[in-house]
Amino acid sequence: MPDVHSLRAMIDRIRALLTVIEEGSVNRAAVRLRITQPALSRQMKALEHELGGKLLERETSGVKPTGLGHAMVKAMQPLVENYDSVMADLRRQARGERSELRVGYLGSAAQSFLTPALVMLRKSHPAARLKLHDLSPREQIAGLRDGELDVALIGQEGVVAAKEFHSTKLCSLGVCAALADSDRLAARKCIALKDLKSRDFIGIDEDEMPGRNRWMTTLCKAAGFKTRFVAVVDGLTNVMSQVVSESAVTLVPAYFAKSSHPGVAFVPVSDAKAKWDFIVLWQKGSASAAARALVAALKQMAATQ
Repeated sequence: MPDVHSLRAMIDRIRALLTVIEEGSVNRAAVRLRITQPALSRQMKALEHELGGKLLERETSGVKPTGLGHAMVKAMQPLVENYDSVMADLRRQARGERSELRVGYLGSAAQSFLTPALVMLRKSHPAARLKLHDLSPREQIAGLRDGELDVALIGQEGVVAAKEFHSTKLCSLGVCAALADSDRLAARKCIALKDLKSRDFIGIDEDEMPGRNRWMTTLCKAAGFKTRFVAVVDGLTNVMSQVVSESAVTLVPAYFAKSSHPGVAFVPVSDAKAKWDFIVLWQKGSASAAARALVAALKQMAATQ
């Protein structure tokens, strides 16, 4: 694999070839490129040696591209044209000056945390171009790992990837039990976890929400009983459907009390140890000013919850 210097040398040679072809003359191209004619000729020979074929036909009136030269122009001109702009953008990113901010978030958390934080961000960084992605925790972690997200508003599930990125706990929220609205416990103002000792639980697929089932198991163990999962399903909508159809229960962050799912009641859990940590992750390295501002705004919003 070529290093940065050899890559830049190759780009320079390709750019020089394009200039020679545009000018139809090595001498005129050398003047335009501000290098000597012998140096430019050496670049052309090096490029031909690299490819293993002639790129230019030398004639008395100047030079013309060969078939390979035409193919080289067609294939490489877009690359050369984009190279400088791409490198300039990467240098801006290295300095933390990226103007685009790509944010992953849990749709269920958007109203309480992200939406008001974005209002604050718009005031401090009006030029920031936002790309918002409603993604599951698994998808957010994958997006961060692939470099496709700058910030992930992920919640408790972010613990599994916290060492890979910058992370901070925004706050610790209370917990609600999601029950069928016909359940005898649904009418209570709050319940203790021990009230759920004999209940069947609905879990969520570990790939989608890593650690969520383990979190429920840990809370129930602290309350003195073992969680009995009768189903593990994909997606929160399916979890809520199973809660109703199976007359079962699941545990969710307290902000779910503001949401509406047909046939489901959300009852606060009174246990002091029943907490759900809201975590935000962002890329290591030089974070953009907009990314830092968004994290600060999220912290401010979380402090009011």
